[in-house]
Amino acid sequence: MELPRGMKDFEESENANIEHIRYHFKQLSTLYGFSFMDTSPIELLSTLETKSGPAIRDEIYYFKDKGDREVALRFDFTMGLTRYVAAQKSMKLPAKLSAFGGVFRYDEPQKGRYRYFHQWDIEIYGKANLESEAEIIELTSRLFDSLLLKNITIDINHRNLVESYINKIFDSKEPQLVADILRAVDKIQKKSKEKIIDEFKDRYDVSKLEKILEFSQIKGTIKEIENSFDTTQLESWDELKELFDSLENRGVSNVRINFGIVRGLDYYSGTVFEVFDKNSTLGALAGGGRYDTLTKAFKRDDLGATGVAGGVERIILTMQEQKIIPDISQNRIAVLYVNDEMKKVAHSITSLLRLNKIPTDIDLAGRNLKKQMDIASNSRLTIIVGPQELEQGNVVLKDMVTGTEGTISLEKLTEDPKTILNLEKH
Repeated sequence: MELPRGMKDFEESENANIEHIRYHFKQLSTLYGFSFMDTSPIELLSTLETKSGPAIRDEIYYFKDKGDREVALRFDFTMGLTRYVAAQKSMKLPAKLSAFGGVFRYDEPQKGRYRYFHQWDIEIYGKANLESEAEIIELTSRLFDSLLLKNITIDINHRNLVESYINKIFDSKEPQLVADILRAVDKIQKKSKEKIIDEFKDRYDVSKLEKILEFSQIKGTIKEIENSFDTTQLESWDELKELFDSLENRGVSNVRINFGIVRGLDYYSGTVFEVFDKNSTLGALAGGGRYDTLTKAFKRDDLGATGVAGGVERIILTMQEQKIIPDISQNRIAVLYVNDEMKKVAHSITSLLRLNKIPTDIDLAGRNLKKQMDIASNSRLTIIVGPQELEQGNVVLKDMVTGTEGTISLEKLTEDPKTILNLEKH
């Protein structure tokens, strides 16, 4: 029996890593005042087509339910959260929402992303303003800090800046042209310049396309770009400068301008950004920006929106590349018994520890002590119930990290197990 292509089972170690990121994400999103939501995993197909139209069907899972309704599996959290907020006419604004969970995309499976994978997501809805975008980027930066990831860069751009430059170079405001050239720019991080030109040369002037692709390679600080490029001709440049000033005021320094960041989805309408490990080839670890056109598509002209989403599995791969091993241990205790006569006491101790919220394991198969010890090698502490020690009212306590061991009073263990096991400080 096999799984469908692009699907996978998540084993304990993988789930532990996912939960590690979820923990840090939820702590930070709560700290910043975001309300946690779990949007429906199934949406009406018409909802997911709101902005992108029928073309989105090539990228998602969709089907008819038993009521003959066209439905689809969520491909991100932004659509569901926006659908929800747009329907809440009396919701107090700004509304700050966060989400974490699994999403489905009918993409070609690749390293760091299957067709079912996990995302974290934060969104701010309300009047469009620069400080909302700064807060989204600040929280994103802090999340990667809390995961101890190094070499993280947040590349920022503005869709209007790139679109207006395309209009100027091609001397056209034709929507299809702008959309095609934006797609060409978006591909520059994944394909060579030559391959992109070959793909678009039959439709557009190659010299103009080359100029756009050269423009998309510009990156650096505000000062570096102003020293090398005439920014007075760029629309929305001042907005980017204001955003950088706000981020600097917030103590966020791992940001730079990158004119090649445009984001693939066509609902972005302002600031856009992506997060990278500078020393990795995995691609973007997170991305987001302003998407006011999506709220308008949901009939809410009064509602601005900005947000970010990150790929959990790709972040885990980056942590592994950087040899960051998260502390996902639960200070587990293993209770061992020397012989069958000691088994009853061992089970009693196990139940007592579990009642005190101490993660505890015990062998259920009646194995001998040596095999029990082998299985307990991943525990932090083991309690060994032996006849000689028990006769004196004691059990053996062994530290599996240092290898040291000694006897402790069974009575005292029963009265205050966390203190006796020295778990209060862990």
